Amino acid sequence: MAYTHGDRKSPIECQGKTMNGELPPGLRALWDRPDGPEPEPRPRPGLSPSRIVRAAVEAADAEGLDAVSMAKVAERLGFTPMSLYRHITSKNELLLMMLDAVATVPAELDEPRDGWRSALERWCRAQWEMLRAHTWIVRLPITGPPITPNQLAWTDRALAALRGTGLTEADKAGVVLLVANYMHATARLAADLGRSAHREPVAAHNALLGDLVDARRFPALRAAIDAGAYDYPRDTPPQDRHLDYTFGLARILDGVEALIHTRASAP
Repeated sequence: MAYTHGDRKSPIECQGKTMNGELPPGLRALWDRPDGPEPEPRPRPGLSPSRIVRAAVEAADAEGLDAVSMAKVAERLGFTPMSLYRHITSKNELLLMMLDAVATVPAELDEPRDGWRSALERWCRAQWEMLRAHTWIVRLPITGPPITPNQLAWTDRALAALRGTGLTEADKAGVVLLVANYMHATARLAADLGRSAHREPVAAHNALLGDLVDARRFPALRAAIDAGAYDYPRDTPPQDRHLDYTFGLARILDGVEALIHTRASAP
């Protein structure tokens, strides 16, 4: 997940701040862990931050963020809410730890790339897969810039994709914010549409528009409907009938390409 902020406040000042200016214990543990994937935890009695986070992620994946509260997660684990507070200080901290747990950067983003555009497309494809696998991510409240290791790793990989383009660092940060916001907004739209973003409901919506839209009142819209602009092409396989982000992304990257050419031709 990528997010940039115009001021110079540190992540600790912007989010998760305690009275002494340090990260809460749970978030500090995210930064203290060694690089690389965590080993599978061995089953053991009692609670731990990782066990709490896994239970919360499972609840959110199954039932959405409404299923995530300190009380509900505690009940899911068979403990009292006060038991959870010994390991995680607040629900906001739990949400950040959940996001970091599912936001591991895939290894493919570190593979050699064929130009900045294909690298950003690969980054967006990985983002899309993560956001669609954990649709609750788009419901998380944004309370400040990213501060967890995996959040910042996504930003780092997106910025790296623009290396060698001739863009300034400010340009790169702006592009990453634009692309990340677009992916987040499209994933949220897909989550809001739910089943209507798939297959038959889309065709039903197109048919409803066909019945409602009069050519004299809405001539441009009628022409688009008649051309099939609001339905899938007839030869679209069922597995490809879903809300897609690629058209909008391509137009954004066209604009980035124009910016690169503008910067290169500037005196």
